[in-house]
Amino acid sequence: MSSTLDNMVQSVDKYQEQGQEWMERLLAAAQPGAVFGEAVTSGSYTIITASEIAAGGGFGFGFGGGESPAGTSGETPGEKQENTGGGGGIGGGGGSSGRPVAAIVIGPEGVRIEPVVDVTKIALAVFTTAGAMWIMLGKMRRMSRR
Repeated sequence: MSSTLDNMVQSVDKYQEQGQEWMERLLAAAQPGAVFGEAVTSGSYTIITASEIAAGGGFGFGFGGGESPAGTSGETPGEKQENTGGGGGIGGGGGSSGRPVAAIVIGPEGVRIEPVVDVTKIALAVFTTAGAMWIMLGKMRRMSRR
């Protein structure tokens, strides 16, 4: 029993360290160097790209063992099965993404911000909105006929 508890504590410590390393990498993505690109100079113009960074994740663990529900191991209702030390499970995951959103142009006329237009994203938003409106109009027509 003691060795099982020691193994569980060691596992939790190991995954806590991995979780901490993962969180440090996640926070590193939100640094200014990840959001703003290196300045590029050409003649009297300097251009700096700006990006949108998104990240997220989750982590969980659980341990079980001990009792099993009545009827699953042939015992009578209310009878406890001996603790076999089974159970366990630790997992996690995450991801991040980035996309350019603007170019900052510094020139003799001053500073200008040029947005990066994502045509695909706009088209998807238009089609999704139109589809939702079409479905709702159909439902409203059916409701008015009743």
